[in-house]
Amino acid sequence: GLPPVDQWHPELSGDIDIRIARDDNWYYKGELMERRALTKLFSTIMRREDDNEYYLVTPVEKWRIQVEDTPLQAHSLEAVGEGEHQELYLTTSAEERLLVGTAHLLVVGTYSDSDEPRPVVMVRHGLEARLVTSAFYELAAHVVENPDGSDNSFGVWSDGVFFEIGQGA
Repeated sequence: GLPPVDQWHPELSGDIDIRIARDDNWYYKGELMERRALTKLFSTIMRREDDNEYYLVTPVEKWRIQVEDTPLQAHSLEAVGEGEHQELYLTTSAEERLLVGTAHLLVVGTYSDSDEPRPVVMVRHGLEARLVTSAFYELAAHVVENPDGSDNSFGVWSDGVFFEIGQGA
């Protein structure tokens, strides 16, 4: 299982020069962290708090890090079943497999400075994983009209939940 970071509440130790770039690369003091096993481990002790900042947390330390967009990416999508009984699974850059549903909500917004779609799935502890372009295209293959038909929107079903992802013309 994952560490219980929601139960750890140490005082802030300070800022650490770790930055997660939008392309999912991690940098320490400006140098690329090439060991994916290390970044995968760090992702298990990360959370975003009410101040909208990201932290690496242990029982005795809490370090603020920088995240350009989302700390994780969702690289692949798998659909099981069809219609309202469909289940959509996303695999993150930390190799976690998530069932899109009430525990892992799918939200498709846009970036504040453009109309570019920003599809994310909620992971845990305030963390999001942004769907990479190929996963978003895979998601689009499962789009249906809103079942209530009242607002000309469309979306996808997963785990018995309808997730709206856009409006029709």
